[in-house]
Amino acid sequence: MTTSPADRRPEPSTTAGEREMLDGWLDYHRATLAWKCEGLSDEQLRSTPLRPSALSLMGLVRHMAEVERYWFREISLGEDLPDLYSTRENRDGDFDFTARDTWAEAQEVWRDEVGLARRAAADRSLDALSDAASHHRGEVFSLRWIYTHMIEEYARHNGHADLLREHIDGATGE
Repeated sequence: MTTSPADRRPEPSTTAGEREMLDGWLDYHRATLAWKCEGLSDEQLRSTPLRPSALSLMGLVRHMAEVERYWFREISLGEDLPDLYSTRENRDGDFDFTARDTWAEAQEVWRDEVGLARRAAADRSLDALSDAASHHRGEVFSLRWIYTHMIEEYARHNGHADLLREHIDGATGE
């Protein structure tokens, strides 16, 4: 993990319009999570060094795959999709994995969900209201709210990823 400015994350514009700004910050945070996972073994990505917490980098990536799917496809587009990891019976399924679950699979699912989220949002106005209501709050949301929430969600979990990475191999960086 490098701390140089050339860390390959897309630097958000400081003068862009609203949509480009939101896309830029969301992509920056997506790239930050990927960066925090770079160069680690499957075992390290599964590790939970912050006991008693079950947080792991692999779990965070699986969680964010679910979050991308939920907000951009299930809520914004109203798609009826099967569960990825978490279920009603196991709300922490994204952090519960077996020996058969791999980092390669988790990363591929997350990258696929990011791509599908980008496509789901591409032709919608920031003012467009979601086609479905939240399962938790029963409310509809503008795409602008979803973008803002996703940036917040990634920022919070990237803070967790910072702590996990430092405990795993001592690497630090913004």
